[in-house]
Amino acid sequence: MKTAELRNKTIPELQKLARDLRAKINQLITEKSFNRLKNTNLIKLHKKDLARVLTVLKEKSK
Repeated sequence: MKTAELRNKTIPELQKLARDLRAKINQLITEKSFNRLKNTNLIKLHKKDLARVLTVLKEKSK
């Protein structure tokens, strides 16, 4: 997910996206603990996406 795309979204859309990403990260971590997750790199990618979303949210709130 590109930062430029995120800057075009509204604050409620970004908050919903952050909630969805947190849920997805928790799901991936659970799958990893049961050895069902083949590509563990997905956790890292989703965490970076969440950080981008939170950064843009912080910028917009100022």
